[in-house]
Amino acid sequence: MSQAKNTAQSNYTGPVVVDPLTRIEGHLRVEVEVENGIIKEARTIGTLFRGLEVILKGRDPRDAQHFTQRTCGVCTFVHGLASTRALEDAINKPIPANATYIRNLVLGMQALHDHLVHFYHLHALDFVDVTSALQADPVKAAQIATSISSRKAVPDDYRAVQAKLKAFVESGQLGPFTNAYFLGGHPAYQLEPEVNLIATADYLLALRMQMEAAKGTAVFGGKNPHPQFVVGGGVTCYEALTPERIKEFREIHKKVREFIEQYYIPDLLAVAGGYKNWANYGGTTNFMACGEFPAAGGERDLNTRWLKPGVILNRKIGDVQKFDPAKIAEHVRHSWYKGDEARTPYMGETKPAFTQMGDKDRYSWLKAPRYDNISIETGPLAQVLVSYAQNNQTIKPIVDKVLKALNVGTGALFSTLGRTAARGIQALAIAEQMEVWLQEYENNIGKGDKKIVEDYAAPKNARGVGFVNAPRGVLSHWLVTDANARISNFQLVVPTTWNLGPRDAMDVPGAGEESLVGTPVADPKRPVEILRTMHSFDPCIACAVHVIDGQTNEVHKFKVL
Repeated sequence: MSQAKNTAQSNYTGPVVVDPLTRIEGHLRVEVEVENGIIKEARTIGTLFRGLEVILKGRDPRDAQHFTQRTCGVCTFVHGLASTRALEDAINKPIPANATYIRNLVLGMQALHDHLVHFYHLHALDFVDVTSALQADPVKAAQIATSISSRKAVPDDYRAVQAKLKAFVESGQLGPFTNAYFLGGHPAYQLEPEVNLIATADYLLALRMQMEAAKGTAVFGGKNPHPQFVVGGGVTCYEALTPERIKEFREIHKKVREFIEQYYIPDLLAVAGGYKNWANYGGTTNFMACGEFPAAGGERDLNTRWLKPGVILNRKIGDVQKFDPAKIAEHVRHSWYKGDEARTPYMGETKPAFTQMGDKDRYSWLKAPRYDNISIETGPLAQVLVSYAQNNQTIKPIVDKVLKALNVGTGALFSTLGRTAARGIQALAIAEQMEVWLQEYENNIGKGDKKIVEDYAAPKNARGVGFVNAPRGVLSHWLVTDANARISNFQLVVPTTWNLGPRDAMDVPGAGEESLVGTPVADPKRPVEILRTMHSFDPCIACAVHVIDGQTNEVHKFKVL
């Protein structure tokens, strides 16, 4: 395979605006200032308002998960789980072991689904030149595919993919490649045609595999999206206790795991091998993980989680600090909200105050969460770094193999390339660990334990927080109830606000804004380099912002009949 070439760069000086940034959830605008082909300053802008916090006030806290799951149509279960964990933290009572096993398995399957979709359908085309695949030799492509994985690739399969691509091009109907198609090529694309063909073919295969993963979440969850099996006190999916459902889940999991092993990881390494220069771009400085997948009986104790919580500052992998939720606060000084004061989410306010698009002072609907007043990145890279530093026995060997395969050091992880690789590493590790949880779950049922839920009343004058290591990073829901056991305050602090939020009260850029600085831009009219780094965070603006009237700042209420 070809070695990475020097990243192309223009001599352009001036602004570049990407609006909207496509292949993400929701609406994101990115404004950068370029000087001699290098990004010198960046602003990430959420362009819609989220009003869920307002909608939830006065409601029964047991209903919160049904609203918060509608935050997004992709990462639905994680919001339901975060709301439920917040409620259980306020209740301060344990849940059955089986409930934790089931939650872990459904969350694990959602993570596999999300990472597959992200790599192939949201991010890979930032590096894969679809048009170049038409020039590939199918025989050579099959030889490369066979050499990098255990699959037996067939040249005729690649010829068939080329025929589909040719039909797309000739018809002008570019289908799934519409937003990643550069007629005549692009100077920032570096893979040889055969690797482009392999990645394009596997993009199409992954469309079917993500359907399998989605079905897997529904086997125990009942449906996808927006499963309703989680309640404060456990789960209600009694079918999940039956041998038939367990067998069905195991068979789907086996398919998905094999795809990750035989396609996702080899493709990731093949693409990364052609872009090792991207280990120099897109990095940030500080990282935070809340951990995930609690042990049975330890649902509310972050330290029982298989993936442990932790904070890494200044890229010091050897110094993982304890994660302290009390250090989280949200800044709004440069957001379209009233006030300048940073607040703990328990005391958070959601009072919209839109100025204008293009305002350099207040410029985003996203708030700016900070940890101990530090701008920080969350997500798979943060969790992989923390787990690697803590010598997680599943994560560490995979990281070492990936670094060895690419012939790079741990410093390469602090980059767009490292962020993209971390998703694959996390997907493979979770796929392996799910085998352990599934066996433990079956053993527990075999001992006669069929309990999956406790019946708890909604708590009065209480507060609680639920942390979920969602596929995009640290997600937390913060709940406060009144004397009538109704919600008096509710705040969602989501991964995308951590990663792509604006500057804070100290004028320090958010992680995404930091990551773009220093990136070369080959063609300011087609700034794919911005897409590469932004997509590596897997933005979900739908989780971060929703709808408001831009003229009146009025939050609209709807009644659906």
